[in-house]
Amino acid sequence: MATVTQSHEVRRDPRRWWALGALVASMLTLGFDTTILNVALPTMAGDLGAGTGQQQWMADSYVIVFAALMLPAGLLGDRFGRRRMLIVGLGIFLAGSVAGSLANDVNWVIAARAVMGVGGALVTPLAMSVLPSLFGPDERTKAVGIISAASSLGLPLGPIIGGWLLNHFWWGSVFLVNIPMAAIGIAACVFLLPETSDPASPKVDALSTAFTAAGLGSLIYAIIEAPSRGWGDPLIVGMLIGATILIAALVLRERRMERPMLDMTLLRHRGFLFNSIAATLVMFVLSGLLFVLPQYLQAVLGNDALGTGVRLLPMMGGLIIAARAAQPLVVKFGSRAVVTGGLVVLAFAAVLGSRTTVDSGYGFTALWLSITGFGFGFSIVPAMDGSLGALPRDRAGSGSGLLMTMRQVGAAIGIALLGSLLASTFRDRLDVTGLPAKAADTAGESVVAAHIVGQRTGSADLIASANGAYVHGMGLVLLVCGAAALVTALLAAAFLPNTPAAPAAKEEEEPATAVAVALADAGQ
Repeated sequence: MATVTQSHEVRRDPRRWWALGALVASMLTLGFDTTILNVALPTMAGDLGAGTGQQQWMADSYVIVFAALMLPAGLLGDRFGRRRMLIVGLGIFLAGSVAGSLANDVNWVIAARAVMGVGGALVTPLAMSVLPSLFGPDERTKAVGIISAASSLGLPLGPIIGGWLLNHFWWGSVFLVNIPMAAIGIAACVFLLPETSDPASPKVDALSTAFTAAGLGSLIYAIIEAPSRGWGDPLIVGMLIGATILIAALVLRERRMERPMLDMTLLRHRGFLFNSIAATLVMFVLSGLLFVLPQYLQAVLGNDALGTGVRLLPMMGGLIIAARAAQPLVVKFGSRAVVTGGLVVLAFAAVLGSRTTVDSGYGFTALWLSITGFGFGFSIVPAMDGSLGALPRDRAGSGSGLLMTMRQVGAAIGIALLGSLLASTFRDRLDVTGLPAKAADTAGESVVAAHIVGQRTGSADLIASANGAYVHGMGLVLLVCGAAALVTALLAAAFLPNTPAAPAAKEEEEPATAVAVALADAGQ
């Protein structure tokens, strides 16, 4: 198939809407994959005997690889063909899903998730970048809105689909569901998408990519393993020092390169810097909450997998509704007011949620989850829009890549740090008096493990202690989230430029508008 050059004169391919459907299927698959996994984690923990740290790695292995490879993956598509690399990415994601569905060991699941992260890193930036070859300026906004809505739909669909699958099949089905959609995406890309490329894009720097992956991996490893090993453990200290050295080497190398992959000089733009901090904080909180909430809903409140997924909908619904309502408020009040207000709402919801007790019931949880969703939505869209809007037009591409990388790093650290705080608190408060040493160690790994031990030993006191310890740990996690959101709100109020949104979409803007990217990223 002939290569299509990038220009405003795009030939109207009659198959373009079918091709968009292929991209929608691909992005929807990636969008609900994360929330499906979060609902499945309690079940997988019970079946595989996974402790909290291993559950963190099942979630974080995908995010770390995704964050480390997203920038070089986009450059590979630019240089060697976006359609070609999109097909490769979907193929890798499919292979990882097959491996995950067949795994019978925690370490194999973690490895399969890492492989899926490679595929996701290729698919996410390239799915948006092929749109200019399919649609003219008059249709791009509609096309971007459709593909972004598909990604955002992954948030509520993931828990429901995952819960239904877990109620009817084994946990590997949450991986198996990706296979037909990825296969459809590959076939559609082969037959419907034109090939596009940009040979003038920067070259992929293998050393910078290695620094990113190794530095981020070392940091996350130290955070996850510190509660069990201790922060003074030589391995943990060595990993933290190594992560610091690697990340510093990355920054120094990128600053000296004429055309860097990760353009750190963009952080000199005040609007970009503080909006990016706000967006990264939102991902930090969102990822952490999606890690701790399913275990509370399933283990403590006693819901099945489908019931757990349905009970996450208030937060998902609030996020999507607020994301759509944010832009009119930005037009009226300016971005600084809306971002700050969203972060304050998020802080209030987190503090309210920290008051949850074992006897609170779901009604109170649904209340603060709904408020949490509104806080997320009202902060993430204008923060993303403000970040990209603050950049010079000729650096929008590199700025978008840096912003997405920062957000994924925030997600990885959120799962690691908040999950580790929860694990440490749970282990310290769990009463294992009278249990054999081996059973006590097993019960301390997670609330799911404690329930299994309690059921096997007939100890209602252990189950009650596990519920109380978990709710207390979740309360501390929410307090940390609230404090982080409040500090970020103060920074936003003090330093964000109060930029109003454009009253109407511009036809000649870049196809990946900030609002669309915000919604698309929310599904990742």
